[in-house]
Amino acid sequence: MAADNLYNDQQVQEHLTQHLPLWYFEQGWICRKYKTSSWKSTLMVINTVGHLAEAAWHHPDIAASFNQVVVKLKNHHAKGITDKDFELAIKIEELVQWQPGKEDGALTGTPDEPRHSYIKYDHPDAGKGEIG
Repeated sequence: MAADNLYNDQQVQEHLTQHLPLWYFEQGWICRKYKTSSWKSTLMVINTVGHLAEAAWHHPDIAASFNQVVVKLKNHHAKGITDKDFELAIKIEELVQWQPGKEDGALTGTPDEPRHSYIKYDHPDAGKGEIG
């Protein structure tokens, strides 16, 4: 599909179910809640999303609290959900949920201790809008 091709509500739901199971569709936006361990972690998630969005020239709405970040995507120019939204959501998901300790290689990830806690990683079977 072309980048500005609008998806209808049913197509959005189907795409989320198939490709972004922890994202949900709400009031015309595709959304994701990320649970973090602290304000510092919240800011890191916001900066990661901000960097990706700026590089892609596609700007989400972001809401933050001490230990949670909510990302909302919609193509403002097209006035709905397009491939741009899904592609940015996939990139955000890949980076925010990246767990280097689960891969082979020298990058081990953060230690499994509360003082080093970063993000509370979700699992695809957690359900719509659930925080893992």
